[in-house]
Amino acid sequence: MSTHLQATPTRIRRMRTTGWRAGTARIVDRSSRYGNPWRIEGTVLIAPDGTTQHLESATAARKEASARYRAWLSGNGPDTCTVGRKTFDRRRVLAGLPRLHNRDLACTCSLPTNGEPDYCHATVLIELAAHPANHTGEEARG
Repeated sequence: MSTHLQATPTRIRRMRTTGWRAGTARIVDRSSRYGNPWRIEGTVLIAPDGTTQHLESATAARKEASARYRAWLSGNGPDTCTVGRKTFDRRRVLAGLPRLHNRDLACTCSLPTNGEPDYCHATVLIELAAHPANHTGEEARG
């Protein structure tokens, strides 16, 4: 009997250079339905409504953006967030989690150095996609 071991999905960095390809990874940056409506610019966290929060470091900003994305997918805040011309819909993200199961995910966030936590929304998606039935958002809304 053959046993197939599934490698743990990882996050790769999506590059916007000529010739770069995602391969079998699924792109989950803001150009996709899975994008994070919270943005960071250096040490500044920018909420979907445009309000800003200055944090002590870029790492702290990435951590906060990732935490807010996780909270949003868990049911905190509105189902949709519009940033510019793009509308992010929590229901579409959650419905699409099975498509991400056991897939490497590509985002434009820089990769952490060895030993550092990966504060990217793609890491949140990898965790949630491993158990999509547990993250419908219903538990957070009551």
